[in-house]
Amino acid sequence: MMTQLRPGEHMAAEISEQPSVLAGLVERRSGIAEVAEKISQNPPRFALLAARGSSDHGALYAKYLIEVLLGLPAGLVSPSTATLYGARPDLRDVLFITVSQSGGSPDLIEVTEAARRQGALTVSVTNTPDSPLRAASELGVDIGAGVEKAVAATKTYSATLMALYLFIDAIRGGKGEDAEKIGELAQQTLDGAVEGVQRAVDRYRFVDRVLTTGRGYSYASALEASLKLAETSYLAARAYSGADLLHGPVAAVDGETAVLAATSLGRGGEAMREVLEAVGERGADVLAVGSAANDVPAALRIPVAPTVEELAPVLEILPIQRIALGLSLARGGNPDNPRGLLKVTKTR
Repeated sequence: MMTQLRPGEHMAAEISEQPSVLAGLVERRSGIAEVAEKISQNPPRFALLAARGSSDHGALYAKYLIEVLLGLPAGLVSPSTATLYGARPDLRDVLFITVSQSGGSPDLIEVTEAARRQGALTVSVTNTPDSPLRAASELGVDIGAGVEKAVAATKTYSATLMALYLFIDAIRGGKGEDAEKIGELAQQTLDGAVEGVQRAVDRYRFVDRVLTTGRGYSYASALEASLKLAETSYLAARAYSGADLLHGPVAAVDGETAVLAATSLGRGGEAMREVLEAVGERGADVLAVGSAANDVPAALRIPVAPTVEELAPVLEILPIQRIALGLSLARGGNPDNPRGLLKVTKTR
């Protein structure tokens, strides 16, 4: 007789697995460093990244890492330019990174194959090392998060960020020292956020409209937060860079608007102060999540264990995932089985 699973059981378990998943990645970073060494031997002119969904937010995070830590231009590609329009740009001496948890989306496989034919050095970052995407790429970085049963990505998302950080850090000659205790910090973050997450769920369970925002590395967290809230709780969630929010969309903010802000220590978090003052003046209800949460104007705060700024997104997303889980359950949903969604989305 099969045991009936409780709604959200898979998602809850996989959120809790993340400290060990992240610690395991750091322990295995020598394998990632070997891939990075092959790139360091022939430095690229610039980097391009291809991804979809949560992986696209990981790719945006990697774009910041590449531009700041490596000093290289980096951009996010539109796979449809290759798959639908047949564009074939000259990609000699270009590092082409494809990020996909499943490694099974046809458009990502096709754009990677096209980039390789056009001269790019192709690298797949995937949780499925025997996937078609890995076969299409010259090099591969294994996320190593294990099987993820919930439709909403949690442990594969944070592990993607961790793998990308270790990979890019190794390209610049780093040894991943700043990530040594990431597993402990992740557990500390999850344990310390329990009460704040519950307060957030109680406060926002009946909200209809949410804006998520962040700057710098944390912009990826804002995008991922918006996706998680939309796919698990069916909220009308929209993500903005803190800078873009002030360029027009702030006019739509009022007392009926909930704002979830990723605010961690560093230049990005400091730049969010002006943004949160502006939305606060318009009556928005602000929830600040991150290591700088106690330093910005907000109605509710969930502090996160401090770390170097470029690793903040790995930690600040953890309580946000718990908020998405809690809101979904409070609103009568099942985040393990969101309506209309499959674990692997195949696009072209």
